Amino acid sequence: MEITADDGAAGVSDRGKRRGINADAMALTTTGRWTIGVVCDGVSMSPRAERAAQVAAEVGMTTLAERLGAGVLPEVALSDAAVRASRAVTALAASIDAAPACTYVAGIAGPEGIWSAWIGDSRAYWLPDEGTGMALTEDDTGEHEALTAWLGADADEPEPRIRSYRPSVPGRLLLCTDGLWRYLPDAGGLRAALTSPSRRASSPGSGLLEDARTLVGHALDAGGHDNVTALLLPVAASVPPGAPDNLTP
Repeated sequence: MEITADDGAAGVSDRGKRRGINADAMALTTTGRWTIGVVCDGVSMSPRAERAAQVAAEVGMTTLAERLGAGVLPEVALSDAAVRASRAVTALAASIDAAPACTYVAGIAGPEGIWSAWIGDSRAYWLPDEGTGMALTEDDTGEHEALTAWLGADADEPEPRIRSYRPSVPGRLLLCTDGLWRYLPDAGGLRAALTSPSRRASSPGSGLLEDARTLVGHALDAGGHDNVTALLLPVAASVPPGAPDNLTP
């Protein structure tokens, strides 16, 4: 599955080589000066995991568009969106023992910078055109990488963590599931996959859709053991060159 937005943002999702269905979901839109993306990964041990991911992505995106369009702060919009997405997934449960579940990561990009919010182990990365990138999220996992937070009727009330960044150079905000980051876990590796000489020769001047295809293709070539999703939002510089970047919290 591929999706695009008018400003060039784009995403690609593939079920991989070992899964019968794709339980990843993504949603993408623009509203005013904002580009909005949401990526969710259905928890494989839960029933109708693909439905949970789809509902969470759509509700999260719609809420973000509504709240940002109303002029609320990005942090408030992200928190509201995560809560509404959680309630929508909770409503899918037949019982506490039959509860669809998913992880959640949302990102927004605008003139003042980028923001991300997450619950679970889907990730957001800052990938600058020049310089060093970084992960903007920290996995909600415990021993043996077991999830400690997710969306679903069998989960606690969501407490999304939110992080913002004001870059001094343009780049891309990447939202992805573990089907990608388990093969490329750090920002350096992700950026290298997009800037390798062989890749530049095969796709000169490519846009974000081709970038997303490249990242998903890398995961498939490396084994494709899980569903894999990569969603890329274009980001402009929001502080003058040479000014200190501002990462919060």
